[in-house]
Amino acid sequence: MSDEENIPWGNSKEEIPNSNTDEVKEIYSPAEPIDEPETQNLSLTTQNMEVHHHPHVEKKNFKEYFLEFLMIFLAVTLGFFAESVREYITEHKHAKEYAEAMINDLSRDTADLKIYLDYFNYAASNVDTLMQLVSANDIKAIPSGKLYWYGLWAAAHGNFVPHDATIHQMESSGALRYFTNLSLNHEVAEYDQLCRKWAALEQTDRDIYLEIRKARPKIFEFKYNDAANNIWLANKISFSQARIDSFLRTNPPLLTYDKTTFNEYIEMVRSRFLHYQVNDADTLMKHAADLIIKLKKGYNLKDE
Repeated sequence: MSDEENIPWGNSKEEIPNSNTDEVKEIYSPAEPIDEPETQNLSLTTQNMEVHHHPHVEKKNFKEYFLEFLMIFLAVTLGFFAESVREYITEHKHAKEYAEAMINDLSRDTADLKIYLDYFNYAASNVDTLMQLVSANDIKAIPSGKLYWYGLWAAAHGNFVPHDATIHQMESSGALRYFTNLSLNHEVAEYDQLCRKWAALEQTDRDIYLEIRKARPKIFEFKYNDAANNIWLANKISFSQARIDSFLRTNPPLLTYDKTTFNEYIEMVRSRFLHYQVNDADTLMKHAADLIIKLKKGYNLKDE
């Protein structure tokens, strides 16, 4: 094959397009000229840009710094005092409310204790007479009416339950701190301790009382014992010493005159220590009355 057959453009070298410079420029020249950026628009953009300047900070002297500090200190201090005053007013209000509630409880305690004391003073006096009769005389020589009447009081029973709901509520909630008077706070705590001690003694006395009730039917016949009790009930409505004296002169039969049985019975009666209970109740009542006075004085509470 000849060299001419290997040329893809045609049969001869003359058919190759002329590749002079002018024709190349014509072929690759764009159809329209490229716009040049306008200098005016760039200038406007530059003019519209914000220019940030660092502010000029004036230095403060010591006096200005001190005044600022003083103002801040006063503001914080006044805020603290304002909050303290608000808390004081709130706590004083709560303390007064608790004081009123406690006075109501203590007033009920003193009323109940007065009834308790009247009853047990009378019972203790009759029990003393019973023990004197039995220790100084033969059982058969004592009119049985006296043994029934004075023996009735050996099983005297009455309990006092303190109205301590306010104290317990204050203790459990920590509200006792509202009573800022240390002396008053001590008086409240002491009264609460006396009430707790009283509850323990009441339980001990109740156990002995139950044993006396079990022993009494071995000595005293029920119908005569009940007759003595009815006299007491009638005297609660309208007291009459003549009614009692009339019964003392009677001579109803006893179920036993055994000295050992009587001795055991009298020993259990003695172990109740009714006079001690009377003294404890009197102490409790005086303490309650004194606490009422201090609460009223401490919180300017008037008698209703």
